[in-house]
Amino acid sequence: MTERSTARPGTGIREIDAAGLPPGPGYSHAVSVDVPGRLVVLSGQIALDADGNLVGAGDVEAQTRQVFANLEAALTAAGARWEHVVRLGYFLRDARQVGVVRAVRTEMLPEGVSPAASLVEVSGLVRDDLLVEIEAWAVVPSGA
Repeated sequence: MTERSTARPGTGIREIDAAGLPPGPGYSHAVSVDVPGRLVVLSGQIALDADGNLVGAGDVEAQTRQVFANLEAALTAAGARWEHVVRLGYFLRDARQVGVVRAVRTEMLPEGVSPAASLVEVSGLVRDDLLVEIEAWAVVPSGA
């Protein structure tokens, strides 16, 4: 494999996969930001709706959809979009469910957006009924 570097148009963000590393399914091994901008760090989001109610009890897909909806709401409130996301951190109660989470991520993120990512299996989250938590970092170019 040769090094692959893909620019996200209009963002100054470049996704990089180095030679000698296996291809990541839906993520990049490195992401660089080549323009001045504003860093936006999102707290880990969980599957609670706007009223604080759990969405998708026992259902990792439904919970992941709510988590991505919450991430999108937080990004929008901070003046950012998915195209600005440079890193996602996943915390799963059962890492064997990563395929479900990846499928939802693929639906939610625009084509061509593959942030750097980490996944950690955890024994628990802030509540026993939560199955997934996701945090994000974004860089919004100056003037955007």
